[in-house]
Amino acid sequence: MSESRLLPVPDALVGERVDAALSRMLGLSRSQCVALISEGHVLINGMNASKSDRLTVTDLLDITIPEPEKTPPPVVGMDILYDDDDIVVVDKPVGVAAHTGPGWEGPTVLGNLEAAGYRITTYGPPERQGIVHRLDVGTSGAMMVAKSELAYSVMKRAFKERTVRKIYNAVVAGHPEPPSGTIDAPIGRHPSREWRMAVIDGGKHAITHYDTIELMPGAALLDVHLETGRTHQIRVHMAAVGHPCVGDTFYGANSTQASALGLERQWLHAVELGFSHPRTGMPTTVRSPYPADLQSALDKLRHPEASS
Repeated sequence: MSESRLLPVPDALVGERVDAALSRMLGLSRSQCVALISEGHVLINGMNASKSDRLTVTDLLDITIPEPEKTPPPVVGMDILYDDDDIVVVDKPVGVAAHTGPGWEGPTVLGNLEAAGYRITTYGPPERQGIVHRLDVGTSGAMMVAKSELAYSVMKRAFKERTVRKIYNAVVAGHPEPPSGTIDAPIGRHPSREWRMAVIDGGKHAITHYDTIELMPGAALLDVHLETGRTHQIRVHMAAVGHPCVGDTFYGANSTQASALGLERQWLHAVELGFSHPRTGMPTTVRSPYPADLQSALDKLRHPEASS
């Protein structure tokens, strides 16, 4: 909301140019005051002021200070993995939400794209226009946003019908047995712990497929394929079978190990999206590299002697 002020001219500023006087009266820079004057936000005795006008003792200043434009918080390190007229796939950093929502005032994928001048479709609810799927704030990796109306309709349906290949890599504690498998267990809100999800009777249907791709001392690197998309699904399922994601102290991972590895979040990354292009139908694959914190932790697990 803009702010209006009606001010008499102080004796000490009589005879001053209006831009210089405003700078002293409002605590703004001279250039900011010139901008207010040139945009018609300063009146002297009801008439538009000119920056070179000199003030008299009988003048009355009417100043309107517009509400500053809200700019989205900057997102550091959010690279673009794929971009055309229909879709953009970003490399979402940890600590960035897909869009604004209750209780979240931090950086968002949509805010960063808007600040960079991207045109996103207006399809979808106002606060998440163009969003066809999401990654949790605490999960990094490849995330798609629709730029065209066609892409929004086609890709929203593709994600809902599970025809998009979503591949994650996770480093988990221990060595899962069997090394490849499927976890089919319902997920819902934890009955007594706020913000936590859990495998519970009556929860939503959830299926996670995993394959072990590398074994390390006390840990394993997994390829994880989601058949469903429940909140914290991979984290909850892996913890439920006794192999929480390394660094995920929220779901039972060893905090001492997390500290030694320099991890402040779970080792989980959305490495690949595979889909039919919404306009051409061509098979398309987009991959995201490991961010620095996850790569560093992985190197330490692979070579414990070097970090001891």
